[in-house]
Amino acid sequence: MGSFRMERLASGLRDEISAMILSGVIKDRRVSAFLSVNRVEVSSDLSYAKVWVSSFENESRLNRGVEGLQSAAGFIQTVLSKKLRLCQFPRLTFIPDRSIKEGFEMVKKLDSLVNSAPAREGEQ
Repeated sequence: MGSFRMERLASGLRDEISAMILSGVIKDRRVSAFLSVNRVEVSSDLSYAKVWVSSFENESRLNRGVEGLQSAAGFIQTVLSKKLRLCQFPRLTFIPDRSIKEGFEMVKKLDSLVNSAPAREGEQ
């Protein structure tokens, strides 16, 4: 499968899984509407797909949400295989994505450094 088609498939999977989370199709109580699918990476042979999930809630809620999605992976695969026509549908693996939170913390650290720089200049 060409790289453009792989990217299009990954984008389609991301959109469909996000829509399933928001619409409440996944009935697992651990899966909340505050979860968002950031990225999907499909293997070249279409046997596996890694789905990175993030949340603005705390770490434990993110981990519980990912566990809920992983337990509902078979259901999600079945629903998506009916929508997306593929010869072989990839097995989904959900991974917590902490990059947004880490990026936010990095920006806060940079802001604190920038705000403390004028104070240091005034001391000299």
